Amino acid sequence: MFSQTEKIKRSHRIFSQALCASLLLSSCSGLKSTPPENPEKPISVITGKTGGIKLFGDIDKAKIRNIIPVNALLWRAALDIASFVPLDDVDTFGGSIITEWHQSPENPDQRLKITIFVNGLELRSDAVKVKTYVQKKSGNDWIDIGRDDTLALKLEDLILSRAREIRAASNSETNL
Repeated sequence: MFSQTEKIKRSHRIFSQALCASLLLSSCSGLKSTPPENPEKPISVITGKTGGIKLFGDIDKAKIRNIIPVNALLWRAALDIASFVPLDDVDTFGGSIITEWHQSPENPDQRLKITIFVNGLELRSDAVKVKTYVQKKSGNDWIDIGRDDTLALKLEDLILSRAREIRAASNSETNL
């Protein structure tokens, strides 16, 4: 039937299979079953409240200053103020908001483009800069007539006021 060498090979194969099976089964007995831990809920960078989703994974608050290069309150306020005009380009990490050209129904022969720069981590007046560009219609063409610095200053003031409102609202909500 079987030669002596075949019997030895067969017994070695059976022994190897039994050894592998016992090693696999014995390694399972060392596993401990623990319930999953409740992870910390994400905290909003803007309001300081829990909730929302984590954008950057597990990061401590000291590192947030290095990730977001602009003041979150000023950034949110700038977006709120610029929302009356369609946005063309928004760069969160560069701190710039550029709108599309906007024609008001009251003055259809003139249009306006707004550029907002938020360039600081603190809620200060020099951390936001607004530039407004104006064009006038001449026939079928639009001609640049310069910047409206008065409107730019008004928009800067509006952004700063809105940022203070957001901060006051978030402080009053966290103190409740």
